[in-house]
Amino acid sequence: MSDTPTPGPAPDAIELAALMCSRVCHDLINPIGAIVNGLEVFDSSNKEDDREFALDLIRKSAKSTSARLQFCRIAYGAAGSAGSQIDLGEAQKISRGHLEDEKTKITWNLPHLLMAKNRVKLLLNMLVIAQQAIPRGGELIIDPVGEGETMGFRIRAAGTYAREPQNIAEQLKIENAGSVTAHGVQPYYTALLAQACGFKVTLAPETEAVVVATSSMS
Repeated sequence: MSDTPTPGPAPDAIELAALMCSRVCHDLINPIGAIVNGLEVFDSSNKEDDREFALDLIRKSAKSTSARLQFCRIAYGAAGSAGSQIDLGEAQKISRGHLEDEKTKITWNLPHLLMAKNRVKLLLNMLVIAQQAIPRGGELIIDPVGEGETMGFRIRAAGTYAREPQNIAEQLKIENAGSVTAHGVQPYYTALLAQACGFKVTLAPETEAVVVATSSMS
């Protein structure tokens, strides 16, 4: 059986909202589950080492949950009123908080300016896709394409085991909307954001890297 999505009708507004909610829940379930596990260990053991381990797990998981929520608020949420702008400096801060760790580093080469909300949301969603291309870690290098308010983005995900995430290229095509599931809704949402900004998002393999970039729809 082929894994290639088949064309079909796009999800309506209610379906899209439900799929995006499922995606956010999926992103949050692990760190929240770790907090619950830490509390169970803390409550069930009188050993100092166990309780310190539990508190450390709770601290790290609470920090991770907060970082993910801040990222999701802008990447997937309303993040202000219609037509509002978002500071790219804030986008950099929340991206580092959520995606950067001991295995994955971010090189942010974008200027510090205010940008239309949907364009910043597009950038953050492109980062989510780029991170999936380096499952063992590496570097996410973010460069501008053009300048000013119409700026696009180029993200190079570089790492020893860099690879194109399975089915992502197909899920980024608006015409494959009928195959969208909770697992594939994020790249589809990225495609919708790109379309709203007059772009499409493409993936291109390089040596030990994958490039996620905006390009003109024409």
